[in-house]
Amino acid sequence: MLSYICLTWALLVLLTGSTVSELVVIGEVGQDITVPCHYSVGSRNGVTSMCWGRDRCPNSKCSRPIIWTDGWRVTEQHSSRYQLKGDLHNGDVSLTIVDAREADSGNYCCRVELPGWFNDQLINHKVVVKEARISTASPHTYTSEQTSAPGNTSESSFTATRTWPSVSASEAQTASTPCSGPSDCLEVTANLQNTSVSLPSQQHPEHGLYIGIASCAALLLILILALFLS
Repeated sequence: MLSYICLTWALLVLLTGSTVSELVVIGEVGQDITVPCHYSVGSRNGVTSMCWGRDRCPNSKCSRPIIWTDGWRVTEQHSSRYQLKGDLHNGDVSLTIVDAREADSGNYCCRVELPGWFNDQLINHKVVVKEARISTASPHTYTSEQTSAPGNTSESSFTATRTWPSVSASEAQTASTPCSGPSDCLEVTANLQNTSVSLPSQQHPEHGLYIGIASCAALLLILILALFLS
């Protein structure tokens, strides 16, 4: 009877002696993920050792340990991507996973080794690392302010600015034929507008040529008359 009572008490201590809790931490690929873990430090003597493992907390120590600390400094580190950035002296032993990857998803155990039998503080974490979210914001609409040279086309994402080249009178006459569609009519109208502006500028050289020929002819006639009279 006495042995049965002792066995029952031992089982109760094993099952209820340690403080066990469980948390879920969600992060994204490429980010630094912090898995929280703290314990109370009443005095300098309250600083104690602890470990992190890549599995649920076993009855002792850590399964697949990734980092250890004696409470003052890190004594064992499986990878530089696993770091303790908290204030260890004040009981902040949170685990930071640097540049998280999908392979980092899984169970993590924070085991704080407190004095006494079966007094360890145990926290099981489930870490979920997801792909980074892609922004679905609509693209910005803007209008290009660049001025294009004659004959070139400057296009923006939604608005295009076009400058049509000057055309001759014959081309303007050809453009007066009926258009086949609205877009053709707009192009013909633009050509006619440009023609009305450019034609006078093209006629100035011809006027100068005619005036020069007439002046030469008049001088030649005067010279012939002077020779004839003499």
